[in-house]
Amino acid sequence: MTKVKPFRAVRPKREYARKVSSLPYDVVNEKEARALVSENALSFMKVIRPEVTFEEGHEFSGYEVYERARDILSEYERQGIYIEEDKPCFYVYRQMAKGRIQTGLVAGFSTDDYVNGIIKQHEATRRSKEEDRICHINICNANTGLVYLAYKDGFALRSAIEEATHKEPLYDFEAEDGVRHIFWKADEPELIEKIEKEAQKLECLYIADGHHRAASAASVCAMRRKERPDYTGEEEFNYFQAVAFPYEELLIMPYYRVVKDLNGLTKEEYLEKLSGTFIVDKVSKEFTENERKTGVYQPARKNEIAMYLDGDWYRLNARAEILKSDPVGILDVSLLQENVLGPILGIDDPRTSERIDFVGGIRGMGELEKRCSEDMTLAFALYPTSMEELMNVADAGLYMPPKSTWFEPKLQSGLFVHRL
Repeated sequence: MTKVKPFRAVRPKREYARKVSSLPYDVVNEKEARALVSENALSFMKVIRPEVTFEEGHEFSGYEVYERARDILSEYERQGIYIEEDKPCFYVYRQMAKGRIQTGLVAGFSTDDYVNGIIKQHEATRRSKEEDRICHINICNANTGLVYLAYKDGFALRSAIEEATHKEPLYDFEAEDGVRHIFWKADEPELIEKIEKEAQKLECLYIADGHHRAASAASVCAMRRKERPDYTGEEEFNYFQAVAFPYEELLIMPYYRVVKDLNGLTKEEYLEKLSGTFIVDKVSKEFTENERKTGVYQPARKNEIAMYLDGDWYRLNARAEILKSDPVGILDVSLLQENVLGPILGIDDPRTSERIDFVGGIRGMGELEKRCSEDMTLAFALYPTSMEELMNVADAGLYMPPKSTWFEPKLQSGLFVHRL
């Protein structure tokens, strides 16, 4: 049984919702974050990436960057831009993009469920990134970003959530990328009880995105419990804010790879090594209508990888003898890592190697050609991982290779803050 509860959100007044909302902290680089803050003085990016409010090159000491985040959030409240609910509520979050709709429940989810594996993960976390968010949560005394969850079944829960959408939305706006974000508040006692009852029937939840946010929330909870040995388990620090969607409604886009060099090999030597495990074909006039528009080749199925090298696109089809059937080995990201990136290109740990970078699928394959003309030599485009594959990995207690999934559309930050 999952533990789910309503919470008293700190949130923007309706007239400020679109203005303060921003992309999550980890989908933009520092340059992009600075540009967003420069264009919009109220952007919540100032809270989740507070380093961009300092001059470039500033040398940080101690916790000043996190204290800046806390102070900005406090100032937003002082100015009346943000308010705090007077009672715990659930919220319904609907995203509409390019004909697709996904509707989720925003609530407090249990850190115990995360620690005990009821909230399942599919990705390993990095301690340095955890420590950053631990400091951010602890000093702000709040979760400022949403963890992105998925669930199976839960048809009665979906029905209860739908009841909240029969009234005027709390927020309804279209972001700059064309995604419409609609929110409703569920604050009626009967509806709160119904949602809580149905949510607790879920056998498990899966982290789609936000592994570091969840891990950091659990670490802060452990710290607070140590400071308060008389804790009951119902204090707010025992929960973190997240939004849970039915898994069938979610869209995973591929996560591309770009590589700096051929690991000392000539182009001919590299292609020869590659042909040992893949059937390598140069793509010429076999584009679909969409591919003609973009000028690039899209992988059409699993076990097929698109590669860009020296101005040409190639199709790589995996030979049967290298295919695996285990939950991780079956993934195309594993296929690439175990047969190309590691043994041929010498990138054994893509989490730490400075010779590889990752490009989210939303940026399009044209971005791969652009990167190869600027600072990279080689690019790979993969067929996207499916939600079923993600859940199979999580159910097996295993981890995917890093950067295996790119969920789209992204959740907006700044619309809910969960105070601990």
